[in-house]
Amino acid sequence: MVGGRGDDRGLVVRVKKKNKLKASSRAWLERQLNDPYVRRSKLDGYRSRAAYKLIEIDDRYKLLKPGMRIVDLGAAPGGWTQVAVERANASDKESRIVAIDYLPVDPIPGATIFELDFLDETAPGRLIEALDGPPDIVVSDMAAPTTGHRKTDHIRTMHLCEVAADFAVRTLKPGGHFLTKTFQGGTENELLTMLKQHFVSVHHVKPPASREDSVELYLLAKSFKGRREEQVEVPEAEGEPGPLG
Repeated sequence: MVGGRGDDRGLVVRVKKKNKLKASSRAWLERQLNDPYVRRSKLDGYRSRAAYKLIEIDDRYKLLKPGMRIVDLGAAPGGWTQVAVERANASDKESRIVAIDYLPVDPIPGATIFELDFLDETAPGRLIEALDGPPDIVVSDMAAPTTGHRKTDHIRTMHLCEVAADFAVRTLKPGGHFLTKTFQGGTENELLTMLKQHFVSVHHVKPPASREDSVELYLLAKSFKGRREEQVEVPEAEGEPGPLG
């Protein structure tokens, strides 16, 4: 099926044209075979290259800590959940990590996983019940299935981003964080305004593992101020990257 070698010594894997794949499928497969993050994920035991996006963001912003309660929205195939379990030192005896996706996700020790659409009206309550307390951080890598129509895809994914943000503001404990996938140029003003009202700082983040040609971007809201009835002063951590202007 392929020619060349898939190691990291500058040799490129090519999919032979005699294969019956369409040109677009062949290009996608070649990109996967030559992607160092894909190869690295297989060696490190992660279910997807997306795991390194969360790893790189966490290495920079120090979000995940042992014992945290964590919600992972749009978890399939489970790469972010694996990272959350590792960095929170979660175990089956005391799972403080819950994940949800409408696609099936194989079990991950230390996490409770729901096969359910997050837009289902029962989803938020089931997540918080399983967590047995307010989350310290809500992370979302949700994206709507693509239709091929860029504007439609943008609107649908931004809706998921807004729903995730609403969930975070309704459930986070004071001082908690929210991280969500968005698109470059696609963060609506109302959403940014809302996050700036509820969090000490808001950042746009493009981790190295996010492909350069992708419009994908991550929006990080740090240090939740609390709901009106429980608002407290939450100082900005010293020495961290500055907020979004």
